[in-house]
Amino acid sequence: MGPTRVVDILRDQPVGRPVAISGWLRTRRDSGGLSFLEVNDGSCLASLQVIADTTLANYDSEIRKLATGAALRIQGQLVASPASGQAVEVQAGAITVLGPADPATYPLQKKRHSFEFLRSITHLRSRTNALGAVARVRSALSFAVHRFFHEQGFVQVHTPVITTSDCEGAGEMFTVTALEPAALQGTEPFAADFFGRRAGLTVSGQLQAEIFALSHGRVYTFGPTFRAENSNTSRHLAEFWMVEPEMAFCDLAGDMQVAEGFIRFLVETALEECSEDLELFDRYVAKGLIDRLVQVRDRPFVRLTYTEAVAELERSGRDFAFPVRWGLDLQAEHERFLAEEAARAPVIVTNYPIGIKPFYMRVDDDGRTVAAMDILVAGIGELVGGSQREERLEVLSTRMTAAGLDLEQYSWYLDLRRYGSAPHAGFGLGFERLVQFVTGMQNIRDVIPFPRTPGSAPC
Repeated sequence: MGPTRVVDILRDQPVGRPVAISGWLRTRRDSGGLSFLEVNDGSCLASLQVIADTTLANYDSEIRKLATGAALRIQGQLVASPASGQAVEVQAGAITVLGPADPATYPLQKKRHSFEFLRSITHLRSRTNALGAVARVRSALSFAVHRFFHEQGFVQVHTPVITTSDCEGAGEMFTVTALEPAALQGTEPFAADFFGRRAGLTVSGQLQAEIFALSHGRVYTFGPTFRAENSNTSRHLAEFWMVEPEMAFCDLAGDMQVAEGFIRFLVETALEECSEDLELFDRYVAKGLIDRLVQVRDRPFVRLTYTEAVAELERSGRDFAFPVRWGLDLQAEHERFLAEEAARAPVIVTNYPIGIKPFYMRVDDDGRTVAAMDILVAGIGELVGGSQREERLEVLSTRMTAAGLDLEQYSWYLDLRRYGSAPHAGFGLGFERLVQFVTGMQNIRDVIPFPRTPGSAPC
């Protein structure tokens, strides 16, 4: 299993026994013939103090020359620490320098670096306190996603990354082709391509998840999605991860119930399993973060129809940058106002106008709205978007035709309504937005290991 993790040593603190750890040097301080080394292995926020003295064979030749970033293997004795703020430390018996770091060129030193600077060194930024904490929180939330759905009886479905179906119908798919640009000519340029037709990177696994929902009842997919949207903002990525459950024999009310329970479960997991990391974010990134998460865990979500939400925005008297009018989509500033000021809690907005939502959402009896819902949270705006799906063949065909979709190309999707159609519903949760919400990080590029944005694809 390798060396003992720092987090396990700090958790158990079994003083008086030999230990072997490996990690990277955060700082070195020399005093009175001793070197105090702060070593971190990424398993937790805290570092472990290692005491090195002149009895080590390589003390003068290597230890006293160590610089931040060096990789070390340490063997020694775990002892009680006389220093405040730490219960234990390691008295080194042997230190092996596995990989030195040149202090003249290593960009991470003992000071606070801006997130903007850290984005310029994506390959090194996970070694910092904040980005290391983001990685641990993200990992805990990812595992919690699978645990929630497993405990609720959902079956995981691996939906394709390469698809011929544009779920959102917005034309923002990345085209996948094996042809040279010169070959993409004529009326059917993709006929000779690898798949014999135009294909792209998926913008959603929803349509494929519906296939399995109508055979297995409750399913979910969790994977990368892609949008060729030329938007270079703190809220957009070209590659991001989506959690998309789909449930047969479920209506909009059931969809909202599952989504609210899901968010509560994820927030509770973060509070219980990532407390040390959340305290870092609360202190340095987003004051009051933990209190806000506790409220989300403990307080019921507020429910408003789209019509009620528009009326609330109009009554506010705010001079919004984007106009507020029935029939227009809500913008991030409207969503945040509803969650942060009007309700002071997560808000579920339902029954949006039919003209601003995709073709697959079920048309309400009034013919003007659809059975859709968005969950809005403070600091983010929309965290979840979902709906009851249109299960009626004639209504769906009419909407797809109006959206300009080729019914022959989507014949398989219509077959789901021809053969054993049933009411079903689902939602999508943007995983990076979830990590933003839980950590309080302001830029979405700082909550994904390798951000892909217009003009930028490092590593």
